[in-house]
Amino acid sequence: MKTYLRRAGIIGFFLLLIYIIVYMIVSRRAGKSFPGLTDQEVVRRKLDSIELTLNKLAKLIEGSGQKGSTNELELDVDQEKKKIVLPKLYPNSLLFAKWGDDLSGEEQKEAEALFQIYGYNVFLSNQLPLDRKLPDTRDNRCLTKNYPKDLPTVSVILIYINEALSVIKRAIRSIITHTPKHLLREIILVDDYSTYNDLGKPLQDYIYQIHKERPGLIKKVWHQQQMGLSQSRNSGWEHATADVVVILDAHVEATEGWAEPLLARIKADRTVVVSPLFDKVHFDDLHVERYNPSSHGFDWALWCMYESFRPEWLKMQDESQPGKSPSVMGIFAADRGFLGEIGGLDGGMTVYGGENVELGIRVWLCGGSVEVVPCSRIAHIERAHKPYALDLNPAMRRNSLRVAHIWLDDYKKNVLISWNLPFKNHGIDIGDVSERKNLREKLKCKPFQWYLDNVYPSLETWDNLLGYGVLQNTLLRNHCVDQGVVPGNIPILYDCHYQMPQHCYYNTDGEIIIGGIKSHKYNSNRCLVDPGSGSTPTLQECQLAKLNQLHMHWYFKQGQAIRNKATNRCLEVAQGESSYYEVIIQQCSGQSWRIQHLITSF
Repeated sequence: MKTYLRRAGIIGFFLLLIYIIVYMIVSRRAGKSFPGLTDQEVVRRKLDSIELTLNKLAKLIEGSGQKGSTNELELDVDQEKKKIVLPKLYPNSLLFAKWGDDLSGEEQKEAEALFQIYGYNVFLSNQLPLDRKLPDTRDNRCLTKNYPKDLPTVSVILIYINEALSVIKRAIRSIITHTPKHLLREIILVDDYSTYNDLGKPLQDYIYQIHKERPGLIKKVWHQQQMGLSQSRNSGWEHATADVVVILDAHVEATEGWAEPLLARIKADRTVVVSPLFDKVHFDDLHVERYNPSSHGFDWALWCMYESFRPEWLKMQDESQPGKSPSVMGIFAADRGFLGEIGGLDGGMTVYGGENVELGIRVWLCGGSVEVVPCSRIAHIERAHKPYALDLNPAMRRNSLRVAHIWLDDYKKNVLISWNLPFKNHGIDIGDVSERKNLREKLKCKPFQWYLDNVYPSLETWDNLLGYGVLQNTLLRNHCVDQGVVPGNIPILYDCHYQMPQHCYYNTDGEIIIGGIKSHKYNSNRCLVDPGSGSTPTLQECQLAKLNQLHMHWYFKQGQAIRNKATNRCLEVAQGESSYYEVIIQQCSGQSWRIQHLITSF
C-alpha cells in the first residue's frame, strides 16, 4: 500500500510539473493550434484537460484498494493522449479527401495553395527524403534476367515547366541512384520557360552539389519562351550525346533496375522505341500504386489510353516479356541516331497532347516498332489537374488535326468526327505540314491502312456513318437530343451545348447512336430503341439490342421524320406534365429532324 501511494505521489508531482509547463506553452501558442478560438479559450481547454487527469489520480489514491483502478487510469490517460483531429478548412478539396487529418490550420492553407499551383501534394513532397525507397513492383521473373555488360550509354532528359523543386530533385536523385554509373552519360534538364524563382538559383545550387560527386553530369536547357512538349523533347535530344535518349517527365522517380531492360532491347534492335511501365504515384499522399502491364493505345480524338496487349502476348503468360504497343504515352527511350533519322518529335505540335501518338504512328509506318518493357518501372505522379493548361481541349484538338492531315490518309475524317468538326472549313490552324509530309515521302513510310491492319486492328473504322453531331427537331432549334442522366438509359431534350452527351450518329444500318461513339471494336455504343409500347424511347447497348432483336432501326432522311422500321412509330417532341419538352415515341405527326454534319447526303 505504501509503495502504491509513493508511486501515486510521484505521478502527482510530475503531473503538477507538466501542468505548469503546459500552462506556459499554451499561453504563447494557443491561437496557432485551434483556429477560430481565442487564446483564453484554448488555455482553458488545455488546463481543464489536465485538471481532469489530476482529479482521476486523486480518486485513484482514495480508492486504491479497489481492483482495476490502475488499469482504468491507464486507459483514461491513453484516451487523453489521442490526437485531436482539427476541422478541415477545404472539405471539398481533392487533396484532403483522404489525407491531411493531422495538419494545423496554417499547414492546411499552405498545402492547399501549393496543390492549386502544382496539381499534386508539394507540401508533403517537401518533407519526404529525396532518396526515399519505393516498393519493387517488378514481376519476379524480371529479377532473374541477365543483361549484356556492354549496354549503350544513356542520356536522360527531364522536361518541365514550373515543376516543384523537391519533385525535380527527387527525380534527379532517383536516376543517379538507380542507373549504373558507367551507363549514365548525362541528365539534361529542359525548362520550357518556367517562371518560379526556386527553379533558378535553388535548383542551380542543387546541381552544384551533384557536380561535387559527378562533375558535369547535369546539363540545363532553358527556353526563352514556352514551346510545348514536342519542342522541349527535341531540345533535349539535340543536346544529348549518349547512344540512347530516355525522355521523361520531371515528376517521376526511377526505380531499381529501370534502365537495363530498356537499353538491352535497343541494343538488340536500334529501330525499336521502348517505354517503361508506369506505376502511379497518387497526387495526394504520394504513395505508389502498382500498375499491371499494358499497351498504350488511343482513340480517334488521339487521346492516349491504357489497354490490353495483343493476344499473342497474353498467350505467353509471362509479365516479364516486352509487348507490342500502338503508341507511347510520352515517356520513352530510343536510339539517339534512329530518333533523328525518323524526324525526332514534330516541333509543329503546340503545348500538350497528340505528339506521343504521332511519334508512335510514325515509328510504325516508317520502319520501326514500339514496345512496352514491363521489367522497367518508372513511378509517375498523376496530377489532379494540369496547371499549365487547365483546358487541354483546344491544343489537343489542333494537334490531333495536324497528325490526321499528315499521317492518317482517308481516315483523317475519323478525327474530325471524333471532335465533332465539319469535314470542310473547320477553321483550325494546324500550322505548316509540308516539311512533315516531305519527311513521310523521304522515309517511304507505309499507308495508314497498313497500320490498322497490322498494328491496331481493334480501332473501329466508322465506314458506315452517314451523319454526326447534334440532332435537333425543327420545331425547337435551340434544343438537342441528349443521352440524359448516366447511369440511366432515357434520352432527353436539353438546351444545346454541343458536348459529348449530345453527339449523335446515324449509319447505313439505320442505327441512331446517342451520347458519343466508341473508337474501338471491343466497346459497344448505345442505340436508340423503340420499346414497342408506351411513349418513352430508351438507349440500349447496340450489340445487345441486335442480339435481342429490339426495335433499333430507323428510317431517317435529313430534314424529315425519324420513323422506326419495325413499329412504324416516330421519334418526336412534345410537352410533358411539367411543361418541359421531351422526346417521345408516338404515331407520326409530321415532325422533322436535322443532324449537324453530313458525311453523305441522305
